[in-house]
Amino acid sequence: MHFTLYSRSYCHLCDDMLEALQSLSSEYPFTTEIIDVDTDEALVAQFDELVPVLFGRKGDGDAIELCHYFLDEHKVREFLVTTPQA
Repeated sequence: MHFTLYSRSYCHLCDDMLEALQSLSSEYPFTTEIIDVDTDEALVAQFDELVPVLFGRKGDGDAIELCHYFLDEHKVREFLVTTPQA
């Protein structure tokens, strides 16, 4: 499982979401990619006021938006334990 966190460098909410997500890594195996939206105008246009935004992806499946602003721990845990649909 893989998470993508759309973030920016001066964002305390982004730091808080990453810390909360990392706290789950002792229970579940996953990787996390952090993308700074300010490095790409298209990402700023898409996510600017929503940052931080967390997406999850299982295997080759589509990435789905799980939460923004604050980590929705219940939704993330549900994503982590749910088997992808065939």
